[in-house]
Amino acid sequence: MTGSKILLRKGTLVGGGISTKGDLLVCDGVIAAMGGEITPDSETEVFDAEDCIITYGLADVHVHMREPGYSAKETIASGTRAAARGGYTTVCAMPNLLPAPDAPETIGIEQHLIDEQAIIEVRPYATITRNRAGRELVDVEKLRPLSVGFSDDGNGIQHEELMLEAMKRIATTDGIVAAHCEVDALLRGGYIHDGEYARANGHKGICSESEWGQIARDVKLAAQTACRYHVCHISTAESVEIIRNAKRTCNHITCETGPHYLVLTDADLQEDGRFKMNPPLRSASDRAALIEGVQDGTIEVIATDHAPHTAEEKSRGLKASAMGVVGLETAFAVVYTHLVRTGKISLERAIELMCDNPRRIFRLGGGLRVGERADIAVFDVSTPYTIDSREFLSAGKATPFEGMEVYGRCRMTLFGGKKVWNEK
Repeated sequence: MTGSKILLRKGTLVGGGISTKGDLLVCDGVIAAMGGEITPDSETEVFDAEDCIITYGLADVHVHMREPGYSAKETIASGTRAAARGGYTTVCAMPNLLPAPDAPETIGIEQHLIDEQAIIEVRPYATITRNRAGRELVDVEKLRPLSVGFSDDGNGIQHEELMLEAMKRIATTDGIVAAHCEVDALLRGGYIHDGEYARANGHKGICSESEWGQIARDVKLAAQTACRYHVCHISTAESVEIIRNAKRTCNHITCETGPHYLVLTDADLQEDGRFKMNPPLRSASDRAALIEGVQDGTIEVIATDHAPHTAEEKSRGLKASAMGVVGLETAFAVVYTHLVRTGKISLERAIELMCDNPRRIFRLGGGLRVGERADIAVFDVSTPYTIDSREFLSAGKATPFEGMEVYGRCRMTLFGGKKVWNEK
């Protein structure tokens, strides 16, 4: 939008250590001025942002875009529209795809789709092992320039020697491992948390150790190799404590959790596929530990693990539905409503978790500063609304937050100064 000007007026600017009432001017695709009152000229489009929060575009380091290979679940086009509607301007695409992005040629297929369809920035992960099979390492040196990091998400690396070698090689490139931690031998056919709901309703449970056992192994390897190591979607109290202790002596270990783990527990489960994800919703004590981890800095990132499936795949109840729920269009509102409005964390901390920290840890660039690319989100935090999956732009509709009243609807998202979402 060369030559275009947009003035966001009287909003609350939050991010990068800033929290102040003021205006923000976008000119020629960059942030031209911010703070105080800015006088527009006759060519400037003015948007009233009073009672709204203005942030830099949110960044999600854990999103399933499903292409190539699974376009019935989601496409780059639908996924990035959903992201823009949620206030995200950068997302990192997980590699459980067909073909898996395990070589320059296959990650090139994904990148071509991104270049053709994406309306925001999409950064692809490369796999850690060939075809995510957990046996043979990829060519790290060739894939490092083409990817945001390395992950076998959906599969934990079962063999310690393989993970050790992966970390050694990735560390030499200054890359980052984003680890899905799961011990296959401890799953025992489980599909929801091994807690009271599972026992009362005859379901097979997933024990907490299946997650924290592999984290305990990996943080030792990360310390040994000096590899940048990020733990995906933690859900248990033990995971929080292991990571908290590891971070005391190792500053390159980070982690994320998801909005659903911070808000819901297995007591909220219903016999409905929209409550089924991996890892599963855990106990109230696990949720309390996660919230404490967010408060004290142990958990530095909130990511959605946006994982769309077809309606049929999510219609088979808790036992047989596919694992995964969508989250890009609800994440900010859920976090704002249940963590910020309740006083558990500040608004500034929420923006750190959903924008500043993921950008810093994964070196995504950007920030709420003059001269930066104008990736901007505007959230209305004064008007409640009800989450309705029929409004979603994602092809996936399965959300555990269906029908929940929240605050924080995204009214506008700019990417490079261009409106990629505008609430009518």
